[in-house]
Amino acid sequence: MDTPQSNARLRADAGTPASGVIHVRTRLTADFTVISNALAQRRGSAVTVGVAAYISSLPDGSPVTITALCEHFREGEILISRALRELEAAGYLERRRERLPTGQIRTRTYFYDVPGGETDPDGPPDPPRPRKRPAVVEVPPPPSSTAAPEEEPASLADAAPRAVAVLASLRRVDPRLVLSEREAVRLAPAVDRWLTAGVGAHQLTDMLTARLPDRFLTRPAAILAFRLRETPLPAPPPLAAPQIRERPAVLPFQTCDSCERAFRAPQPGHCRDCRSGRSGQPGDRLRAAC
Repeated sequence: MDTPQSNARLRADAGTPASGVIHVRTRLTADFTVISNALAQRRGSAVTVGVAAYISSLPDGSPVTITALCEHFREGEILISRALRELEAAGYLERRRERLPTGQIRTRTYFYDVPGGETDPDGPPDPPRPRKRPAVVEVPPPPSSTAAPEEEPASLADAAPRAVAVLASLRRVDPRLVLSEREAVRLAPAVDRWLTAGVGAHQLTDMLTARLPDRFLTRPAAILAFRLRETPLPAPPPLAAPQIRERPAVLPFQTCDSCERAFRAPQPGHCRDCRSGRSGQPGDRLRAAC
């Protein structure tokens, strides 16, 4: 007699949920990162959680600038910058600007497993607790950004011609960078500030068109405005050391062997007049005086 067959489903193991995710755990002993549930389950943007997890997995000293993160993720500069600001506002990330002995400014980034700078007591000492403050820009904005906002031109004809020329040339580099007249009027003052600061038109064009995302999630004008506002000005060329002119050596006074006149020379001898024969002997001058 054949063995009876049953179509009944196998009974689930005790404790297995009837719905939802079921974890298949694997004990990892290398190449893993510990992230708190408060960070991994943070409500809001998935980009923010993904950026936080990626930064947590990097070794110390790895670059975490907006440019470096955009080279790793498909999201553009605006979403990455927004994620960094959210992490900074929540206390997970702190960026400090420090001045080097050479006078240059650098930015050091600290990432905390727990907001507020709390670390393992057995681990290395943690840096000072971050202060509650709004997001810190990684790099100093153009110098004129601290001044009073400039009045927007009434029309494109009132904008700086060289700034308009730069904006009009962008579509030749990337056909997607098509700007309306109103957008060009709004961007022209920022472009003119960069040009006034000494940045060449070709250099500014390269900065605005380099490493653009494959897909724009916003108007091109918003991306250009972000880069004009957040990109640091290039460091000025080092000043040439002033040339120190060597002062000629002062020759000592000598007494002429013929006319006893004082003159400057490196060693005793005759003055210039005696060497040229224009001066008589001292006895001749005494007889003429009598």
